[in-house]
Amino acid sequence: MKIGIFGREYKANKQKIVMRLFDKLHQLQAEVYIDSRFHDFLLRMGYEPQFNGLLEGDDFDLDVALSVGGDGTFLRTAARINKQNIPILGINIGRLGFLADIGSDEIEDTLDELFRHYYKVEERTLLRLHTDNHDFHGYNYALNEIAILKRDTSSMITIHTLLNGEYLTSYQADGLVIATPTGSTAYSMSVNGPIIVPQSNSIVLSPVAPHSLNVRPLVIPDSYTISLRVESRNEFFLISLDGRSEVFPTGIVLRVNKADYTTKVIKRYNHTFYQTLCEKLMWGADVRMK
Repeated sequence: MKIGIFGREYKANKQKIVMRLFDKLHQLQAEVYIDSRFHDFLLRMGYEPQFNGLLEGDDFDLDVALSVGGDGTFLRTAARINKQNIPILGINIGRLGFLADIGSDEIEDTLDELFRHYYKVEERTLLRLHTDNHDFHGYNYALNEIAILKRDTSSMITIHTLLNGEYLTSYQADGLVIATPTGSTAYSMSVNGPIIVPQSNSIVLSPVAPHSLNVRPLVIPDSYTISLRVESRNEFFLISLDGRSEVFPTGIVLRVNKADYTTKVIKRYNHTFYQTLCEKLMWGADVRMK
């Protein structure tokens, strides 16, 4: 099995976890390829694992991609994979993880299951950003969310919003988060957006610090096209796609809709979204119990 390893910098106390991962892959006789930037970091940490080659650029042939880190690392890995139809397994060596939900104590068992082909693959919706006369540089897709935000600490922005060409409202707020079901547990949740089951064919619009308390998050079908035009006193605003941000001038029209491909996410058979909510958000836990 051809395995690609993608990761980012980690603290020294995580080194043994990463070494266990590579040792297990070697034991399973995997064909291992490492992202070149991650390999450079491993060398700086004084560790050189056994591997078959380095991954350069965004075109490669793999059976599975392993994302080693947290959800941010997973999002960057998904951007590298793009439309190549390679499933991604998230190994969590960070903190809270919804995408990277395989804990350090599960690595060996999970890899054994992977090589026995005992796992499930979930297809996750992405959003695509279209812009007129001012393109978003680089990868214009988002697995979690597309956020329209004010650029600095100045006054709020106005976001004129249409759904399938029909006027919805003009959000007067610090911003607007347009999230997939995957992204409903990320930025959108932090601004009081609803949690959406990953298999839902939905998108949620969640305003950031709206001027009116009557403006609430709205769930719409993911078949809709969202059109946006922003007004701002300083004539600029910020667009963020999964944390990759760029400054845009006001007046241009933005269109957001569902991408024409999905990101494949590997999950263990004994892992469910509801278990993740209980574990990560401590649903049902009584803090008084010890």
